[in-house]
Amino acid sequence: MCGSQPEDIIKAIYGHVKNDYKFDPEEPLSDKSEDYISDPLLSDQAFCLVYVVDANLVQFLDENLTDKLRIIRTRCSENGIPQVIVMTKVDLVCPLVSKDLRKIYTSKKIREKMQMCSDKTGVPMNHIFPVKNYSEEIYTDDEVDVLILKAFDQMVNLANDRLRDAASN
Repeated sequence: MCGSQPEDIIKAIYGHVKNDYKFDPEEPLSDKSEDYISDPLLSDQAFCLVYVVDANLVQFLDENLTDKLRIIRTRCSENGIPQVIVMTKVDLVCPLVSKDLRKIYTSKKIREKMQMCSDKTGVPMNHIFPVKNYSEEIYTDDEVDVLILKAFDQMVNLANDRLRDAASN
């Protein structure tokens, strides 16, 4: 198994991991470790989990990774933590969108990638936000910015809702 342990990521999301802890892919963090925080503050916890996925690589997400994501997603969902996917590089997937970014939500190719991403991760379609990366541009572009800002706005709204719920409990 490569990469971080799902349980370590879940502990980090809930604020149980000290800053500067070095994750060990072979051994998960023990609740008896000096790097484990048994009673984290609300400010140490995450209130929205954001996955960033390259639209060109959605179909190549391997089973090991999707299994880890499913474990993390399930545990976070059980506790009401919203999850979103920012799907990047959509202009490289669809020539129509590459020419006119306003066609992003009418593109069949983008919709297929979003559906594939939803199927593999379990994150619902309405929480997947396609965006174009700045890569060759010298100046900012309002159409690119709108997509990025809309995704960010949704993340902040979801996190605020979760924070309100957590603070009231």
